[in-house]
Amino acid sequence: MTQMTRGGRLALVDIARGVALIAMTIYHLSWDLEFFGWLTAGTISQTGWVLFARSIATSFLFLVGVSLFLAHRDGIRWEPFAKRLAMVAGGAALISLATWFATPDRFIFFGILHAIALFSLLLLPLIFVPWWVSAAIGLAVLALAEPLRHAAFDTPFLIWLGLAPVNPPSNDYVPLFPWISAAIFGLAAAALANKLGLLAAIKGRASGGLADRTIGLMGRHSLVYYLLHQPVLIALVWIFTAIAGPPDRTDEFMSGCSQTCSQTSDSAFCTKFCTCTADGLKDADLFNPFFAGQVDLKNDPTATDIIRQCSAK
Repeated sequence: MTQMTRGGRLALVDIARGVALIAMTIYHLSWDLEFFGWLTAGTISQTGWVLFARSIATSFLFLVGVSLFLAHRDGIRWEPFAKRLAMVAGGAALISLATWFATPDRFIFFGILHAIALFSLLLLPLIFVPWWVSAAIGLAVLALAEPLRHAAFDTPFLIWLGLAPVNPPSNDYVPLFPWISAAIFGLAAAALANKLGLLAAIKGRASGGLADRTIGLMGRHSLVYYLLHQPVLIALVWIFTAIAGPPDRTDEFMSGCSQTCSQTSDSAFCTKFCTCTADGLKDADLFNPFFAGQVDLKNDPTATDIIRQCSAK
């Protein structure tokens, strides 16, 4: 997802990017397992998982800033920059198109690849300013992200700014505010390290072990890995589900049903009602389709009849 450095790559940067890819794979695998029902619904919406996802995005964008400085600190290399930018933008377009068909209600219209493409352009002028200027701009972006939120930005043409009062539904939303700050801080950190002579000291350093070489290889081909890993993960989970059969989600159904039922009825009634409803949906082959979002219990005639009979019992 980033540029090559003039005169060679920093192995540690490739390894860091590879580690971020591994973390991203763990998160996306968890998302897929939840989607197929192997994890309880809402698992990856919990605070820990949300922070994990944000830390992954932050690390990618930070490394974008680092790599941008390393590649162009002696002058912008327009040909490789344009080539890489076209590849990232093309990947972003593919992601948008694929998710439009797969999850149209939460398709990715401005995700991490879209952000990398735009941020790479916007950060070019900062390559040649002192590191503290870049750092100050990054802090300003963070400070202004919330105060600048306004309903005027809640339009399709401005939603990429990230300044609407409420973020739009999307499986991956990485708008300009505040996320560009991570890339700016990466560029500032690289500029400071260069000024202190640290880049020359760490250039090419790595243990050289198999793990380092493997992770570094992932980091060097991060765009290809990013585009391919999720289709592979989904295919693997789908194959596993087809062989093992769908997971038993009775406990999950009982928990959600009991919670809703307890608002109007006592626990004894709710236990009998929810057990009856679960059994009825299973007998009608509607239980798994319900969890797959294919059945609306309020509008499906068979489901509403089951619920009515269970209430009467």
